[in-house]
Amino acid sequence: MSNECLNVGLIGVGRIGKLHAEHLAYRLPGVRLKTIADVNVDAAQACATRLGVPVVSSDYRAILDDRDIQAVVICSPTNTHAQIVVETAGAGKHIFCEKPIDLSLDRVDQALAAVAQAGVLLQLGFNRRFDANFARVRQAIASGEVGTLRFVHIVSRDPAPPPIEYVKVSGGIFMDMTIHDFDMARFLVGDEVEEVYVSGGVMVDPAIGEAGDIDTALTVLRFRNGVIGTIDNCRQAVYGYDQRVEAFGSRGSIQTDNNYANSAIIAGDRSVGRDLPLNFFMERYTESFLAEMRAFVDAVLTGKPVAVTGEDARKAMLIGLAARRSYETKRPEQVFNCGL
Repeated sequence: MSNECLNVGLIGVGRIGKLHAEHLAYRLPGVRLKTIADVNVDAAQACATRLGVPVVSSDYRAILDDRDIQAVVICSPTNTHAQIVVETAGAGKHIFCEKPIDLSLDRVDQALAAVAQAGVLLQLGFNRRFDANFARVRQAIASGEVGTLRFVHIVSRDPAPPPIEYVKVSGGIFMDMTIHDFDMARFLVGDEVEEVYVSGGVMVDPAIGEAGDIDTALTVLRFRNGVIGTIDNCRQAVYGYDQRVEAFGSRGSIQTDNNYANSAIIAGDRSVGRDLPLNFFMERYTESFLAEMRAFVDAVLTGKPVAVTGEDARKAMLIGLAARRSYETKRPEQVFNCGL
């Protein structure tokens, strides 16, 4: 498809759908966002009017039936992803899907089988791989700049817990929050996780525990190559969205700080400080969301492999399943046993 304009349909105009729609409409040369679909047709129409998108529908199948559309961006609720992936693959269209594909491993496998059978591209929305800070850490590890890698530490703390109604259907902290960190750990280390051990609890909101989840966790990962990873999660960090990484090796270390709205340092007679970090993932990762969509478009137009595959998403999910099992059994769990 080199040198062609890529016609895209987008399904779902929640907060992430609106962001992707804006990028597709305004910030990606060679792309035409032709159709927006959402069961809330008023929301779809409002988004389309703002962005100058010509076609709106309450039924996503209108996108699948349009022969002019070559690629589909799926931003609908999680429980619809797998079915839409299967139908989109059957329609012969390339797919970008927000994570996760599904909370059921069987349905994930069915979706991936449909994609493979159709021979279309599928990229998953693990946008943090495209963050410039984390990409630099990966570069330092892959190039040997830090020497032989010994451990990786990931800090991922949200500014506030999500609504309880979301917690009840999200699959829990390991599937809706830490799954990004599981993917990041695999991406940074460049190897597979063999074993997981979790210690966690409910330290922020008792209602989260009543919903069957936890809100605070420390996860230890052992990789096939011997590297040790740790992930530090909490549903609440009162100072903002806390996203940091450190990699330590035989020749040194590399670490990233949080992103801030400004670089000003305030100095007085008692302290030196600065303003708080960015407080929301949409602000912190705006450029990475654009970069991941640019990579998807480039893959479709040039025939290159996608940057984050369905198999990457499946492996992150397996780590999440092992993490939940480890929390429940209070012992280390083998990752790939969870796929049996």
